[in-house]
Amino acid sequence: MEASGADLVTRVWEALELPGEAMDYHFVLQGAVERLWSGRRSYPDGLELLEVFALLDLELMEAAPQAVSFDTGSHPASFVHVTSVPRLVMLLEREGALTDALEVARRLTRFDQGEDAVTRLSEKIGALVAEATVGGAA
Repeated sequence: MEASGADLVTRVWEALELPGEAMDYHFVLQGAVERLWSGRRSYPDGLELLEVFALLDLELMEAAPQAVSFDTGSHPASFVHVTSVPRLVMLLEREGALTDALEVARRLTRFDQGEDAVTRLSEKIGALVAEATVGGAA
């Protein structure tokens, strides 16, 4: 990583304290998620912060949808492609936290993204439940 992981985290928290627009905060959080992901081998503790920043980004998007839209007005209809939240969905899925990943993916569908993840995770969870039911009945 260009800056150490700890320096990156400090800069993100400082940036979030500065006055700005919701879109500014979105791009700070999304950039941090991508940098923490790419630097995960040199800063493995950053994965926990990746989750924090991605969830903050999702909460920001839910509170201020205009942060991820170029539409004007309070009820945007089209949204920019977001990378932070899908990264979190993938990380949760890899960790085996399928229910958590599904919940996050479902929240993302409000922004016309994440539908494929919802389908994939629903099928995985359904298969695991079916396997557990069959295994438990034997």
